[in-house]
Amino acid sequence: MKTSEKILQYITEKKQVTVHELVDYLEISRMAVSKQLSNLISEGKINKTGKPPKVFYFIAAEKDELEKGSIKIDPKIKNIIEKNFLLITPFGQRLEGLEGFIYWCRKTNQSIEKSAGEYADTWKKYDKFKKSGLIDGMEKFKQTFKTIYLDKVFYLDFYSIERFGKTKLGQLLLYAKQSQNRKLIKELTQIIKPQLDHLLKKFNIDGIGFIPPTVKREVQFMKELEKNLHPDLKKVSIVKVQSDIMVPQKTLNKLKDRVENAKRTIVVDESRNFENILLVDDAIGSGATLNETAEKIRARGICRGKIIGLSITGSFKGFDVINEV
Repeated sequence: MKTSEKILQYITEKKQVTVHELVDYLEISRMAVSKQLSNLISEGKINKTGKPPKVFYFIAAEKDELEKGSIKIDPKIKNIIEKNFLLITPFGQRLEGLEGFIYWCRKTNQSIEKSAGEYADTWKKYDKFKKSGLIDGMEKFKQTFKTIYLDKVFYLDFYSIERFGKTKLGQLLLYAKQSQNRKLIKELTQIIKPQLDHLLKKFNIDGIGFIPPTVKREVQFMKELEKNLHPDLKKVSIVKVQSDIMVPQKTLNKLKDRVENAKRTIVVDESRNFENILLVDDAIGSGATLNETAEKIRARGICRGKIIGLSITGSFKGFDVINEV
């Protein structure tokens, strides 16, 4: 029996194994085992989970339907799915495109072919709101607030879409924040940067402010963005005031509570003057934090021109609570 076959048989029997277990079982070098595992992963026969030193290998899920071509999807629809669908499994595996979509359909017991067409139609519905890669959020703000202190507000994508849940950016944002994964944060930075650069140039931005986080984490998402996005640009100092009990915006279900929270806890600690300012947030649920921050900038008289808001993701309409991030 070939070494690779022995490995597959052993993993099938034990369900999940480590390199160390295989070295003991096969009585060959760690390098030889690692090479065999790498080949089996490339062939799609096994997968791995975890990070060194705790990495486990397991048999990959069957892909017979996909490989045999029994799933019939229009090439244009398939292209939309391949470019836009992303799913993080409950055990942390990243599945993109058609592979992720098939996993989602099987998990939710839905027809792959039928759902593919419906996903494409839904995606097109929401994609119509994008112009040059940006969604104009001002209409949503007009529906939500009596007074708007931002001149313009944009987001790169919706956080989620009906039926199919979180968008690709929504998934990346959620897990970048929750897992404090610097690799994902860097990936998001690279996605954000072209549109951010576009706004900097279009509105002649000379100051940028990042909405500070409420929840304490070892790796702060917004701080990482601040370090990676235009470190040479003047930063508008925005502070989140510490109170006895920190109440994250995402825990508040009423708009007036969110406005009060932002009004009482956000401080613009800045005395320099700017022509135009860009405010960056991760997700717009109500938009209260961005709007209140802009109001405080106006009150201090430190911006002579426009205040532009940019969020990675936003809700579709009205006051939607994005309470995961």
